Amino acid sequence: MMQEQLKNIIPFILYQKYNNENIIVVTPQNFIFSLFLLKEHISFQFKMLTCISGVDLLDQKYRFSVVYDLLSLKFNSRIRVKVFVNEITPVKSLYPLYVNSNWWEREVWDLFGIYFEGHPDLRRILTDYGFEGHPMRKDFPLYGYLEVLYDESKKRVLLEPLELTQEFRFFTFETPW
Repeated sequence: MMQEQLKNIIPFILYQKYNNENIIVVTPQNFIFSLFLLKEHISFQFKMLTCISGVDLLDQKYRFSVVYDLLSLKFNSRIRVKVFVNEITPVKSLYPLYVNSNWWEREVWDLFGIYFEGHPDLRRILTDYGFEGHPMRKDFPLYGYLEVLYDESKKRVLLEPLELTQEFRFFTFETPW
């Protein structure tokens, strides 16, 4: 039932059902309009944004997926909205439509580097202000001062020095009191 209603109202979306979950995929150009209709249309009324998350799909044409989970209290239903973008395409901020998107957009930007156009206060929220990089990207180094990589021409694993732009800080976990 929801599929026919969505196709009639928003014809430019891709609708799929997976494990009894309603999922729609929209383009970045039609993203704000689609979510506005899902929130304000009398047949849907998804008035609550419950989550925003990012997914890194390394080596894909559209590297990142931004996933929005919406809830309709009136109809007791949920829908998941996905937007796929590359590294340079920004996603429009949902802050004017859903005020609670502020912190989630900051978190996704901080951890994945996905830029939200029109966000009022896009700054780091989970990492230090001087931190370089985005730690949830699949190409982010995980540990140590050596990078482990496979060289196809030499047909072996190489260990190369890793240059980190952050200064090393030694933490003592003893309390001063």
